[in-house]
Order: sequence, then C-alpha cells, then structure tokens
Amino acid sequence: MVILDGKKVSNDIKNEITEQVKKMKAKGEKVPHLAAIIVGNDGASLTYVASKVKACERVGFDSTMVRMPNTTSEIELLDKIEELNENPDIDGFIIQLPLPKQINTQKVLLAVNPDKDVDGFHPTNFGKMALDMSTFIPATPFGILELLDRYGVDTQGKHTVVIGRSHIVGRPMSILMGRKGFPGNSTVTLTHSHTKNITQITSQADIIISALGVPNFLKAEMVKDDAVIIDVGITRVPDETSEKGYIITGDVDFENVSKKASYITPVPGGVGPMTIAMLLKNTLLARERQM
Repeated sequence: MVILDGKKVSNDIKNEITEQVKKMKAKGEKVPHLAAIIVGNDGASLTYVASKVKACERVGFDSTMVRMPNTTSEIELLDKIEELNENPDIDGFIIQLPLPKQINTQKVLLAVNPDKDVDGFHPTNFGKMALDMSTFIPATPFGILELLDRYGVDTQGKHTVVIGRSHIVGRPMSILMGRKGFPGNSTVTLTHSHTKNITQITSQADIIISALGVPNFLKAEMVKDDAVIIDVGITRVPDETSEKGYIITGDVDFENVSKKASYITPVPGGVGPMTIAMLLKNTLLARERQM
C-alpha cells in the first residue's frame, strides 16, 4: 500500500512555482498577484484564507486579503468584485465560501471575470473544462489529478466511482476522470445520497474518490482489494482525548480500508494541502495568460 502524500507533493509544486517566480523577477516581469475576499468572521474560513496568504508569501506571489463585515450587502460585494475585475495588478482572486445569508452565492460567482476565476467556479470555466478546453480546473479536483499523475496511478480503462456530486469536487471530478488523456480515460459512476446499493457499486471500483463529508463513511467491506482510495472528506469530530477537543476525520475508515488499498490519501495531509498548491498554480497560469 502506497500513501499518496499530498503534503510532500504540494511542497514539490510550491518549490517549482518559487523557481518560476524567481525567473520572472530576473526578467523584470510582474510576479503573480492573488486576492481573496472574505465576508464575515467564520473561523474556519479565516484560517483557510490566512493559509492561502502564507502560501503566496512562500512562493513569492503578491497577495491581498479583502475583509468585509458580516453585514455586507450583495451590492457592496458585487461592487468590490467589479473593482478587482478591473484592477490590472490582480491576476486572480477568490471569494471564500460560505457567504452570509443575505448574499446570493450564484450571482456573486457569476460576477467574477472568468479570466481571473482561479477557483474555476465560473460557468464559463466549468463549461470549458467539460469540453476539454484549456481553462482553470477547480483547485481540489486539479490537486487530485496531480497526485494521480505524480504517483503514476493507472486510470486508463479503470472503473472510477465518485461519491458526492458537489459542484466543487464531485461533479468536476466525474467529468475529469472520464476525459481523454491521463489522468482520465476511466469509466465513471457518480454516486450520491440517493444512490441505492452503494456498497455494490463501490465494491466493483478500481478507484474511489469520496467527497461526501460523512466521517468514516467508506468501510473496508465496501472496497475491493488493491483499490485506489482518494479521501476528500474533512470533518471535525469531537474528541475529548485530543488537545484541541476534536480530530480531523475523512470520509474513509482509514485504519481498515488502508489494509486493502493499493494507494490511499491520508486525512489530514492528503488532498487538503494539494488544494492550496493548485490554487497557486492557477494563479501562475492566470499571470502567464495576462502576459
């Protein structure tokens, strides 16, 4: 069994990006600039945005964090987005989700200039991805592809089962794994909360990508020998024995499933670190396109 080490691979990617940024600076070119808008003071979101800012510093990018109060109206947020769309110094920006109730998330994501949408959430970018055109791939699916690629995991002709159909992970993942090329060329089954006999489906899978958000959902009896397991789940589970009062748990019963798997991602340290690394890669791509 091989651990797909997202922490190590994400560090490799950051080192590669750092080298590219050094070359840009040496040529007197503008370095990539990533901005993040955060509305309100959700603890997890603040931590996540702070880690993105830190990652930018690490690779030599410029970064801007735009904090707006919880009471921000939809119009105020749309004005701020328009400002970033028109700012030639900013190559890409993200809007940290979730947004407060008074704001229509769909409307906000549509307002982002697709050329600066480094999260890959805009319908223009999603459509291009579905049509195999060059575009920004959402960071988490992009990170999963990169892990499969760098570890040389064979996907051609394999049966891939995706658990969860979110627009951020499940649905794009199902499209990407079925596309022509590597990683891809697999036969994909997309499952979700209404899927019947899910164990029957997962036990036939060569590759399982679980993005359900239900701790320890995928048990050993649901997995065949030598399956490749990608765990996207990340849930805080209360644990009194832990110093923080909780532990981070994935969708997969790691202890038992890992005994049967050929490759598996740990939680934490698997898909999570890859997401930020690929966001940086998308920002670099945005800068190159602007040039």
